[in-house]
Amino acid sequence: MGNETPSNFAPSASTESGGQAELLTPNRAFARTPAKRRVRSAGKHADRPKTSSRRILVVDDVADVTEMIALFLKHAGFEVMTANSAATALKITSQDQFDLIISDIGMPEMNGYDLAGSLRRRETYVETPMIALTGYTEYDDRGRSLQAGFNAHLTKPINPSQLLTVIGELLG
Repeated sequence: MGNETPSNFAPSASTESGGQAELLTPNRAFARTPAKRRVRSAGKHADRPKTSSRRILVVDDVADVTEMIALFLKHAGFEVMTANSAATALKITSQDQFDLIISDIGMPEMNGYDLAGSLRRRETYVETPMIALTGYTEYDDRGRSLQAGFNAHLTKPINPSQLLTVIGELLG
């Protein structure tokens, strides 16, 4: 748990960007722009009008962070639900469908990487966009987030306009 790197993780993992593989080099890992994985399709919600309220699940073990992000997103017009742990998020997502998931990485018991992997194994969440929003800023953290199933990796402190931009790109 924490910031360990699994033995099968390659720091030079590539991601899709504009149809071509992009190598995550040290310069890319520390770039100011967020690392992103391409979303293949809008999934089963593709026919939903863009003006309808999109549903977002925010997962973080720090209540103040979760509440602040939820309040910001609600003000931006999203319907938001929160979870204070990965286990709670798994329970909520088994009962409900979300258009996007934002999750911290460093949480006790089950981290964000494991949460993303668990969700990606569910048919209903294979293509749901996920954003890692974390304090982890080391070289391999961005690549590890993308490898775990996240579509984007943003670091704390949170830049609200950058978060909205990434959400807009992922939800189309």
